[in-house]
Amino acid sequence: MLAVVKTPHIRIHIRGQIPKQIVTVLKKEYGDKMKLTNEDDDELVDVFQTDWYKRVKKGLTPGKNLKIYRQNRRMTQEQLGTMIGDVPKQFISNMENGIRPISKKTALKLAKIFGVSVAKFIG
Repeated sequence: MLAVVKTPHIRIHIRGQIPKQIVTVLKKEYGDKMKLTNEDDDELVDVFQTDWYKRVKKGLTPGKNLKIYRQNRRMTQEQLGTMIGDVPKQFISNMENGIRPISKKTALKLAKIFGVSVAKFIG
């Protein structure tokens, strides 16, 4: 019989000067497994200017935005369809998958439901 147990890495972040008592306690608890690193990279970056954000944003469509907002609210397609005017869940699915465009009227309703700019749902 073989039993394998994997334990996750524990990462503790303390900013500023670390009191010696804390380091002593951590060394006592974790021994040689404990590693101290000095991270002096406190440079703030505007995420909206990064290549990563630009790539992600380029891939977002009004339908993908709709799906993200709906899922973040833990709504089913059926629930959202009822909220925007008794439309079937297939209608919502078609908008999310880019099969059916989101009309300006529907985009206005979605913006109100999710509390975001109407631009999120207009292509």
